[in-house]
Amino acid sequence: MTRRKRTAATATRRWTTVALAALSSCALAAGATGTATAAAPDEQSRGHRSSYVALGDSYTSGPGIPAQVDAQCARSDHNYPSLTARDRHVTSFTDVSCGGATTAEMWQAQGTNEPQLDAVRRDTDLVTLQIGGNDIGFGSIIGTCAGLSAQDLSGDPCRRHYGAAGHDALTLKILQTAPKVARVLRAVHAKAPHARVVVVGYPDLLPDDGTGCYPTVPFAAKDFPYLRDTQKRLNLMLRAVAHLNRADYVDTYRPTVGHDMCQAPADRWIEPLSPTSPAAPAHPNAKGQEAMARALQRTLTRGRG
Repeated sequence: MTRRKRTAATATRRWTTVALAALSSCALAAGATGTATAAAPDEQSRGHRSSYVALGDSYTSGPGIPAQVDAQCARSDHNYPSLTARDRHVTSFTDVSCGGATTAEMWQAQGTNEPQLDAVRRDTDLVTLQIGGNDIGFGSIIGTCAGLSAQDLSGDPCRRHYGAAGHDALTLKILQTAPKVARVLRAVHAKAPHARVVVVGYPDLLPDDGTGCYPTVPFAAKDFPYLRDTQKRLNLMLRAVAHLNRADYVDTYRPTVGHDMCQAPADRWIEPLSPTSPAAPAHPNAKGQEAMARALQRTLTRGRG
């Protein structure tokens, strides 16, 4: 690498670190000063019907988990929104999450699935949103990193691939996705001004200690910590954008640590690329959806703020 490229790479790393830190600091400041969601009664204590709308991608819809109630969107009736709706005894529940959805599908149809934001009404009390993974390219990242692993099983060919331009392309994608998620949250508030809005983060996909499990998950050894950190950056961005846009954030990462796709079948809540339980590859199984539902319930029980 030339001196100019090394200088550019160093500058880019500093810029992305500062940008992510700024997002985090703003989120903490918003929470401390009360510029996030103001305190309000629980939606079930208002004396009127409770209406819940779930928006999101395949991590919300639950592909492969019985029973599938929408073949096109790979939506399960045992995904975390359905479990939450039943636990909270909501009067009205609409789940429009759909596999493959990006922030664009909030405004545009996805096959027979109408624009997801169309489901949000003025009288909606609760909206959950889990989005952004497909905006940064979850599927293509997995395919690329698996394909590159044979080049250097003990190294980090995936990290080098995404850093070939002198900056980490995945960190840049995460930063570019932040305003897209913010736009969705603003639209939700505009359509349902009294609703409680909750952003749901992504669960732990790979070992939190950075260890690998080739060939169960066919990534090179040093790419496991790289991809783990990429997911943490995505969740950090979602947390910050939620707080800056009057929404709560649900951390589903920490409650799922130790149950990633590298664990034994009895212990994992995320299926590997060759699933052994009913679920899509690299997606939560039924236990993973239950874990996300518990995390969401804890947030909802705490009340707004």
